[in-house]
Amino acid sequence: MSANKRIMKEYAEVQSNPPPGCKITLENEGDMNLWNVVMDAPSDSTYAGGHFKIAIKLPKEYPFKPPVLNFKTKLYHPNVMNDETGSMCLGMLRPDEWKPPNKIADVLKLVRAVLASPQPDDAVEQGIADQYKNDRKAFDKTAKEWVSKYAK
Repeated sequence: MSANKRIMKEYAEVQSNPPPGCKITLENEGDMNLWNVVMDAPSDSTYAGGHFKIAIKLPKEYPFKPPVLNFKTKLYHPNVMNDETGSMCLGMLRPDEWKPPNKIADVLKLVRAVLASPQPDDAVEQGIADQYKNDRKAFDKTAKEWVSKYAK
């Protein structure tokens, strides 16, 4: 199966059976390699009520190379870069961890799980991770302020 057929098949699957809390569209009609996702934060998480925009870029070599995922909505989270890239530290997206059977729907389910339960020991933002571990109340307050400010 060519990469393009695989991508088309996965896109059809997420349209008919989207991962929980996700709405997925194409960046440009006809370009199957750029997906836009709007993810609703889990209702039982610090980010409840937030709607997060995520860009997914599928390389030409997909599924043999992992997709690239970037948060376009600012997010106060130890596993998401607090810069204009919004890169997320997710083990399964590392080239040495990625397996061709993995699917975008599985990636999105994992992203949503990490939204619900940050992983401070695998952080890209160490200061936020330290606050999460040592002053959870202050972390929750800032995270909720950012949801109100950026993710509504």
